[in-house]
Amino acid sequence: MDDLNDVLTAVGPRLRALRRERGVTLARVAELTGISESTLSRLEGGGRRPNLELLLPLARVYGVPLDELVGAPQTGDPRVHFKPVHRHGRTFVPLTRRAGGLQAFKAVIPADWPATADPDPKSHEGYEWLYVLNGRLRLILGERELVMKPGEAAEFDTHVPHWMGAAGGEAVELLVLYGAQGERAHVRARPT
Repeated sequence: MDDLNDVLTAVGPRLRALRRERGVTLARVAELTGISESTLSRLEGGGRRPNLELLLPLARVYGVPLDELVGAPQTGDPRVHFKPVHRHGRTFVPLTRRAGGLQAFKAVIPADWPATADPDPKSHEGYEWLYVLNGRLRLILGERELVMKPGEAAEFDTHVPHWMGAAGGEAVELLVLYGAQGERAHVRARPT
Protein backbone atom coordinates (compact mmCIF):
# COMPACT_ATOMS: atom_id res chain seq x y z
CA MET A 1 0.00 0.00 0.00
CA ASP A 2 2.93 2.36 0.68
CA ASP A 3 4.17 1.84 -2.89
CA LEU A 4 0.77 2.93 -4.26
CA ASN A 5 0.73 6.03 -2.06
CA ASP A 6 4.26 6.91 -3.18
CA VAL A 7 3.28 6.57 -6.85
CA LEU A 8 0.11 8.67 -6.42
CA THR A 9 1.95 11.32 -4.37
CA ALA A 10 4.52 11.75 -7.16
CA VAL A 11 1.84 12.41 -9.83
CA GLY A 12 1.11 16.02 -8.75
CA PRO A 13 4.69 17.31 -9.02
CA ARG A 14 5.07 15.44 -12.32
CA LEU A 15 1.94 17.15 -13.71
CA ARG A 16 3.17 20.58 -12.57
CA ALA A 17 6.59 19.95 -14.16
CA LEU A 18 5.00 18.88 -17.48
CA ARG A 19 2.75 21.94 -17.55
CA ARG A 20 5.60 24.34 -16.79
CA GLU A 21 7.93 22.59 -19.25
CA ARG A 22 5.34 23.15 -21.97
CA GLY A 23 4.76 26.75 -20.94
CA VAL A 24 0.98 26.49 -20.49
CA THR A 25 -1.22 27.91 -17.77
CA LEU A 26 -3.69 26.05 -15.58
CA ALA A 27 -6.43 27.98 -17.40
CA ARG A 28 -5.25 26.66 -20.79
CA VAL A 29 -5.01 23.06 -19.51
CA ALA A 30 -8.50 23.42 -18.02
CA GLU A 31 -9.77 24.65 -21.40
CA LEU A 32 -8.14 21.74 -23.27
CA THR A 33 -9.20 18.99 -20.83
CA GLY A 34 -12.52 20.19 -19.41
CA ILE A 35 -11.10 19.76 -15.89
CA SER A 36 -11.59 22.79 -13.64
CA GLU A 37 -8.59 24.95 -12.72
CA SER A 38 -9.20 24.30 -9.03
CA THR A 39 -9.12 20.52 -9.56
CA LEU A 40 -5.93 20.84 -11.62
CA SER A 41 -4.35 22.98 -8.92
CA ARG A 42 -5.29 20.49 -6.19
CA LEU A 43 -3.94 17.61 -8.33
CA GLU A 44 -0.61 19.38 -8.83
CA GLY A 45 -0.39 20.33 -5.15
CA GLY A 46 -1.27 16.87 -3.86
CA GLY A 47 -4.63 17.91 -2.40
CA ARG A 48 -6.56 15.75 -4.88
CA ARG A 49 -5.93 12.06 -5.50
CA PRO A 50 -5.45 11.30 -9.22
CA ASN A 51 -7.75 8.88 -11.01
CA LEU A 52 -8.10 7.67 -14.61
CA GLU A 53 -10.87 10.17 -15.41
CA LEU A 54 -8.42 12.98 -14.65
CA LEU A 55 -5.18 11.42 -15.89
CA LEU A 56 -6.37 10.26 -19.34
CA PRO A 57 -7.26 13.74 -20.66
CA LEU A 58 -4.08 15.17 -19.10
CA ALA A 59 -1.92 12.51 -20.77
CA ARG A 60 -3.61 13.33 -24.10
CA VAL A 61 -3.08 17.11 -23.73
CA TYR A 62 0.55 16.74 -22.65
CA GLY A 63 1.17 14.13 -25.35
CA VAL A 64 2.67 11.59 -22.97
CA PRO A 65 1.80 7.97 -22.22
CA LEU A 66 -0.24 7.44 -19.06
CA ASP A 67 2.59 5.45 -17.49
CA GLU A 68 4.83 8.53 -17.75
CA LEU A 69 2.35 10.48 -15.60
CA VAL A 70 2.33 7.85 -12.89
CA GLY A 71 6.04 7.08 -13.12
CA ALA A 72 5.69 3.47 -14.22
CA PRO A 73 8.96 1.93 -15.34
CA GLN A 74 9.57 1.74 -19.09
CA THR A 75 9.05 -1.71 -20.55
CA GLY A 76 8.69 -3.09 -24.02
CA ASP A 77 9.25 -1.13 -27.20
CA PRO A 78 11.28 2.06 -26.54
CA ARG A 79 10.51 3.61 -29.93
CA VAL A 80 8.27 6.67 -30.16
CA HIS A 81 5.25 6.07 -32.37
CA PHE A 82 3.73 9.32 -33.60
CA LYS A 83 0.21 9.15 -34.99
CA PRO A 84 -0.17 10.77 -38.41
CA VAL A 85 -3.05 13.21 -38.83
CA HIS A 86 -4.79 13.42 -42.22
CA ARG A 87 -6.24 16.85 -43.04
CA HIS A 88 -7.56 18.17 -46.33
CA GLY A 89 -5.79 15.47 -48.36
CA ARG A 90 -2.41 16.02 -46.67
CA THR A 91 -0.64 14.07 -43.94
CA PHE A 92 0.90 15.70 -40.86
CA VAL A 93 3.06 13.81 -38.37
CA PRO A 94 3.39 15.73 -35.09
CA LEU A 95 6.99 15.77 -33.90
CA THR A 96 6.37 17.62 -30.63
CA ARG A 97 4.21 16.59 -27.72
CA ARG A 98 3.55 20.02 -26.24
CA ALA A 99 0.19 21.62 -25.57
CA GLY A 100 1.37 25.15 -26.32
CA GLY A 101 4.21 27.07 -27.89
CA LEU A 102 6.06 26.15 -31.04
CA GLN A 103 4.79 22.97 -32.74
CA ALA A 104 6.83 20.80 -35.12
CA PHE A 105 5.38 18.60 -37.88
CA LYS A 106 6.52 16.55 -40.82
CA ALA A 107 4.08 17.22 -43.65
CA VAL A 108 3.51 15.11 -46.75
CA ILE A 109 1.63 16.67 -49.64
CA PRO A 110 0.60 14.20 -52.37
CA ALA A 111 1.69 14.88 -55.96
CA ASP A 112 -1.89 15.54 -57.08
CA TRP A 113 -2.96 17.79 -54.19
CA PRO A 114 -5.23 19.56 -54.70
CA ALA A 115 -6.57 17.28 -57.42
CA THR A 116 -9.35 19.52 -58.71
CA ALA A 117 -9.18 22.90 -56.99
CA ASP A 118 -7.17 26.00 -57.77
CA PRO A 119 -4.96 27.32 -54.97
CA ASP A 120 -6.99 29.13 -52.33
CA PRO A 121 -4.57 31.05 -50.06
CA LYS A 122 -5.68 31.44 -46.44
CA SER A 123 -4.43 33.55 -43.55
CA HIS A 124 -4.63 32.89 -39.82
CA GLU A 125 -2.95 33.68 -36.52
CA GLY A 126 0.66 32.57 -36.14
CA TYR A 127 4.10 32.30 -37.68
CA GLU A 128 5.44 29.44 -39.79
CA TRP A 129 8.87 28.10 -40.75
CA LEU A 130 9.26 25.27 -43.26
CA TYR A 131 12.08 23.21 -44.72
CA VAL A 132 11.71 21.03 -47.84
CA LEU A 133 13.02 17.47 -47.36
CA ASN A 134 11.98 15.78 -50.63
CA GLY A 135 10.13 16.80 -53.77
CA ARG A 136 9.37 20.34 -54.84
CA LEU A 137 7.02 22.63 -52.95
CA ARG A 138 4.84 25.23 -54.61
CA LEU A 139 4.39 28.07 -52.11
CA ILE A 140 2.05 30.98 -52.73
CA LEU A 141 2.72 33.75 -50.24
CA GLY A 142 0.68 36.91 -50.79
CA GLU A 143 1.34 37.99 -54.38
CA ARG A 144 4.51 35.86 -54.70
CA GLU A 145 4.73 32.30 -55.99
CA LEU A 146 7.83 30.22 -55.30
CA VAL A 147 8.92 26.69 -56.15
CA MET A 148 11.21 25.35 -53.42
CA LYS A 149 13.52 22.34 -53.73
CA PRO A 150 15.03 20.06 -51.06
CA GLY A 151 17.25 21.94 -48.62
CA GLU A 152 15.43 25.26 -49.01
CA ALA A 153 13.63 26.93 -46.11
CA ALA A 154 11.07 29.72 -45.79
CA GLU A 155 9.54 31.59 -42.89
CA PHE A 156 6.53 33.89 -42.85
CA ASP A 157 3.82 35.52 -40.79
CA THR A 158 0.65 33.48 -41.37
CA HIS A 159 -1.44 36.66 -41.50
CA VAL A 160 -0.13 36.83 -45.08
CA PRO A 161 -2.45 34.70 -47.29
CA HIS A 162 -0.55 31.52 -48.12
CA TRP A 163 -0.99 28.14 -49.81
CA MET A 164 1.26 25.10 -50.29
CA GLY A 165 1.08 22.29 -52.78
CA ALA A 166 3.28 19.82 -54.64
CA ALA A 167 5.11 21.01 -57.75
CA GLY A 168 6.69 18.86 -60.43
CA GLY A 169 4.36 15.85 -60.33
CA GLU A 170 5.74 14.19 -57.19
CA ALA A 171 4.84 14.26 -53.51
CA VAL A 172 6.63 16.76 -51.32
CA GLU A 173 7.84 16.18 -47.75
CA LEU A 174 8.66 19.06 -45.46
CA LEU A 175 9.36 19.95 -41.85
CA VAL A 176 7.08 22.64 -40.46
CA LEU A 177 7.51 24.69 -37.29
CA TYR A 178 4.36 26.57 -36.40
CA GLY A 179 3.71 29.04 -33.59
CA ALA A 180 0.00 29.74 -33.09
CA GLN A 181 0.74 32.88 -31.08
CA GLY A 182 3.27 34.16 -33.61
CA GLU A 183 6.32 32.55 -32.00
CA ARG A 184 9.29 32.47 -34.34
CA ALA A 185 12.11 29.95 -34.61
CA HIS A 186 15.24 31.68 -33.32
CA VAL A 187 18.54 30.76 -34.92
CA ARG A 188 21.25 31.13 -32.27
CA ALA A 189 24.25 29.86 -34.23
CA ARG A 190 25.21 30.90 -37.73
CA PRO A 191 28.05 29.61 -39.90
CA THR A 192 31.08 31.88 -40.16
